[in-house]
Amino acid sequence: MKSLDAIWIDTMVRLKGEKTGPKRTVKMALTCGEETSGSFNGADWLSTNKRDLIDAEFALNEGGGGLTDGKGLSEGGKLTVLELQVGEKAYQDFTLTATNPGGHSSQPVPENAIVSLARALEKVHAYRFPLQFNDTTRAYFARAGAIRQDETGKAMVALSANPNDAAAEAVVNKDKMLHSLLRTTCVPTMVAAGHALNALPQRATANVNCRMFPGNSPEQTRDALAAAIGDPGVSVELAVRDKPLAKSPPLDPKITGPIEKLAARYFPGVPVLPSMATGASDAVYTGGAGIPTYGVPGVWGNPDGDGVHGLNERIEVQSLLTGRAYLYDLVKAYSY
Repeated sequence: MKSLDAIWIDTMVRLKGEKTGPKRTVKMALTCGEETSGSFNGADWLSTNKRDLIDAEFALNEGGGGLTDGKGLSEGGKLTVLELQVGEKAYQDFTLTATNPGGHSSQPVPENAIVSLARALEKVHAYRFPLQFNDTTRAYFARAGAIRQDETGKAMVALSANPNDAAAEAVVNKDKMLHSLLRTTCVPTMVAAGHALNALPQRATANVNCRMFPGNSPEQTRDALAAAIGDPGVSVELAVRDKPLAKSPPLDPKITGPIEKLAARYFPGVPVLPSMATGASDAVYTGGAGIPTYGVPGVWGNPDGDGVHGLNERIEVQSLLTGRAYLYDLVKAYSY
């Protein structure tokens, strides 16, 4: 994100130096707190308290990009695809809690809060939410599948045409990213239990992190988890309430047209695909406030993730410089 922040700042400086100004107002918002869910988030605060400051017909955000074939361009690799993020899954944590009267470990009883919680987590792990498509993911599966030309690609195309094709779904589900694009996913991420080494646990809790497919509410997801667990002794509660739900923006030709036209100039022969993010961004707040928000391409990465969220998070120099030029021209295409 620091690379994109730098590009946006540089873009504003360059626009200021142009002989003629843009025909439309261009606004930039740099905010904090994207990774501090439930604490403080600058995009949330602006959308809630200063909506007039960020009011816009649409917004450009991080979340899009591109991928190489595994090597950086400076190492002889090539760019294989550009992605325009059009929507994202909604982030929601749930707290699973099992309780028990407890007692001394020297006299165990059949019921144990840790064991009850473990059974519940096994059922969460085994449960698969139903397959869903929206306009973005259906277009992605059809177009990306046609490009791949392998077994998975053929299955992607078949599934986009017929979501009930169980054989195609079985092939696609072998890819963790594609599996996640097709449905809500929930996974245990943290557990806590007990208070002493020689005591029966009175309480055991776990955090289950869900990424909800657009259109599904936290309440619906909670109820699905509770039904899958099937144990009234294990409660399922929203860890954070009243979070906004991501709204998928339209595949608007006014947005996609300039992106594709410039991509043909900067990245000839590289396809631009609409994509839905399985992660989360601050588009949930701007989109929720009624500003269609798109994750733009231009800056690319490698399939290994480039150390995202790690201490060695990085970006290829050529990606930064080419992305700077591409995104500057894109902003001009929209505003001049």
